[in-house]
Amino acid sequence: MSAQAKPHILYSRLEIGTEVSRLATAITRDYQDKTPLLLGILKGSFMFMADLVRCLDFPLDVEFIGLSSYGAGRQTTGKVRVVQGLTCPVNGRHVLIIEDIVDAGLTLSFLIEYLLKKKPASLRLCALMDKPARRQAPVPIDYLGFTVPDKFVVGYGLDYAEKYRNLPDICVLEEDK
Repeated sequence: MSAQAKPHILYSRLEIGTEVSRLATAITRDYQDKTPLLLGILKGSFMFMADLVRCLDFPLDVEFIGLSSYGAGRQTTGKVRVVQGLTCPVNGRHVLIIEDIVDAGLTLSFLIEYLLKKKPASLRLCALMDKPARRQAPVPIDYLGFTVPDKFVVGYGLDYAEKYRNLPDICVLEEDK
């Protein structure tokens, strides 16, 4: 990707806010009496998770895990590694994974398997976006915002080589012709 790559809005901050509110309503319905552990996958999910948590008005705990399979490129390497582990137990907890985008599915398949070994009371996934055209491993998404085309998206926490995370909208990153 050259320095000429330009982001073009796919979903505006208003559309994102509407989806976050809709997801929060569904999560509230299912978790309001459970004190779930919301587990954000760093770094991409941090904006989505922050907005989502602010819409939930029941007891919950927040935790983060750092996983990587991309490095500085646009394609997954296929090898997932833990770059920041859990700091709290998940045994017996209702765990809700919060993810920005489900792409190939390799990272989430790895995480789900990793967490199931820790015996949570329940394990579900909330993803702001799904890109099914890229799926290499099946991933059950319980709460989904947008289904996106097979384009490289940035903004609202998502990056390309650590750039563009601060954009308030979700954008497609395209080369200028």
